[in-house]
Amino acid sequence: MLIQTRTIVVQKGNADKVVERFSREGVLDEREGLIDITVMTNKRSKETDEVVVVIRWESEEAWKNWEKSPEHIQGHRNSRGQTPPEYVVSTTVNMYDVNKVRKGKSGS
Repeated sequence: MLIQTRTIVVQKGNADKVVERFSREGVLDEREGLIDITVMTNKRSKETDEVVVVIRWESEEAWKNWEKSPEHIQGHRNSRGQTPPEYVVSTTVNMYDVNKVRKGKSGS
């Protein structure tokens, strides 16, 4: 399993705009190998809002297939030259290999 995280820090009061954008269904949802997308807000943010998007893939190969897909490439072409909204402070993207998953009593 491969997990991609995207942490978006925005000016206070703007988290809902980011949550809305990443909560909409799109071409990614139909992608082979996509497990799920989770959109979260940090409850402890003080001066800014923080939204974390977690995208879980069955494998690194599944993610690479998405990265090379015409839909993904076209999406980047469409946004080329656009500046991020003024309320976005920073964006950080990370990739993680999942080494172990331990399920709790309620896990299925």
